[in-house]
Parts: sequence; C-alpha cells; structure tokens
Amino acid sequence: MEGLTHASAPVQAAYSYCEAVTGAQARNFAYGIRLLPIDKRQAMSALYAFSRRVDDIGDGTLAPEAKFARLEETRALLGRIRAEEIDEDDTDPVAVALTHAARRFPIPLGGLDELIDGVLMDVRGETYETWDDLKTYCRCVAGAIGRLSLGVFGTVNGSGLAAADAERAGEYADTLGLALQLTNILRDVREDAGNGRTYLPAEDLAKFGCSDGFRSERMPAGADFAGLVHHEVRRARALFAEGYRLLPMLDRRSGACVAAMAGIYRRLLDRIEREPEAVLRGRVSLPPHEKAYVAVRGLSGFDARTVSRQNTRRRA
Repeated sequence: MEGLTHASAPVQAAYSYCEAVTGAQARNFAYGIRLLPIDKRQAMSALYAFSRRVDDIGDGTLAPEAKFARLEETRALLGRIRAEEIDEDDTDPVAVALTHAARRFPIPLGGLDELIDGVLMDVRGETYETWDDLKTYCRCVAGAIGRLSLGVFGTVNGSGLAAADAERAGEYADTLGLALQLTNILRDVREDAGNGRTYLPAEDLAKFGCSDGFRSERMPAGADFAGLVHHEVRRARALFAEGYRLLPMLDRRSGACVAAMAGIYRRLLDRIEREPEAVLRGRVSLPPHEKAYVAVRGLSGFDARTVSRQNTRRRA
C-alpha cells in the first residue's frame, strides 16, 4: 500500500469505484460527504461501499442459509482488512479502498462487525417488543456507522478533546445514528412489511391498534396510525436533539457534513409528521434542490444553530 498522504493509481481507482457506488445508492449520504475534503470523502465512500455490500446481502433474494454464509465470508474479509492483508493489486476495490482508509484514519473497524451482527438479526427475522429492544438493532446498523464516521472526522484523536469529551462524542454519534435509523424505519414501514419485516416495537403497535401491520394503504378500523407515527416522531426528535451535541466537537467541514445529512433526515421527519399516511402509499423523499439547500445550510452552520436554539426553547 501507498503511504498515508498519497494514494497510488490502483488505490485511487478503488476509491473512485466506492464513490460511484455511494453516488448511485446513497443520495442523502452523498450530499453530506460532498462537503468533506477529498481524503475524508474517499474514506467515507469506502465505509459506505462496504456497508452497502453487507446490507445488500441481507436484503437480497438468497435463502437464509446462503445469506448467513455470505455474511460470515464478509466478516472474514473484514478481518483481512483489519490485519492489512489486502494489497493494492487485490481484485476487490472495496477491500482495497477500506484498507487504505483504515491506514489513513483511526477507523474503529469493529463497528462493521456490529453492522454484520445487525443484518444477521434481519436474516433471522427478529422482531422487537420494546424500544430498548429496537435500540439494540439500531445501534448495530446505524449507531455503529456514526462511530465509524467519527474515526474519519477526527474528533476523538485529532481535535484535542479530553478523554471524557471524546467518549461523549462517540455517544452522540451513536445517538444521531439511532435518530436517522428510526426515521428510515418510519419512511419504509410499507416496503419493510412487504418484505416480511416489522421494526417498530410491538408494544407501540399494540398501543395504537396497529399490530396487524402495514401491508395495505388502509389501516383497519380503530387503528390510530397517525398517533403511532407522531409517537415515534417525538422519539426521533429527542434523539436528534441529543445527537446534535456532537456538532461543536467537529471541525467546520465535518460538522457541515453531519449537519447536512441529519438535516435532510429531519426535514424528511417533518414531512412524515405532517402527513403520516403518505408512508403507506410509497417512499417519502426530498427533491434534489431541497437536499442541496440543506447541504448549504449545513456548511454555513445554520442548521446546527437553529437546532441549538430550538433545544434551548424546549428546555425553557
């Protein structure tokens, strides 16, 4: 492998592949990482491309036994990446890019093991009785990504934070990941139901008369779907408020990246709150021009200041 400052042509090609995957498969994520300097943007793309591979196995059409095998093969590949056994001539561009990124930045690659654990929960068809149960899943598939990203942003090892503050930064990144994942779950309730998956806690579904699930655009008589959505939206907003405490701990461009990605999801949450039944008709999303606007606001620091003021008013 090349040194930490300059990447060889094969490594650059591997990063380019990962950036193409990110741009095609994760438009919300791609809008945020555009705000990062090139080395951090490349590292985040490598993390995304590996994570996408894990998710695609879980969401694919293979039989469960085959998915288990593929996920364990991917875990073994992660072990080779961690041990720096992948060289630049390897035929797997994601492995090449991630190996190089892990040399550039102190990325806690164990977070990707947690992601694999979370996808294994999907393959096993696990459901969640309480919010605490669902949090365990969300921490695997999203909180871990927040902590992985923190290794690229540089807060823990690069900004002079005290050990206690560095630990809190990891907790805030984890919490912000939970907020994003809960927003995803609300957005995708119909699609997930079609795939035989229900993520929202069973006790919440029962409380609002929604235990029969979301396979139809019409909920059964007596179901308070809007009440369920508003309940989960309040939970997500509290998570966003806590997670946004990470922003002052980041440098300006890393903070802008996080503010942009979180801002897109917060606006998505606003739309879901205004019209809960829309998620039963199809995927709710933001148009590209609105995502670009949120990214610009993130770069200016406006979103972070706005959330800080909102949190202050709520506490008052």
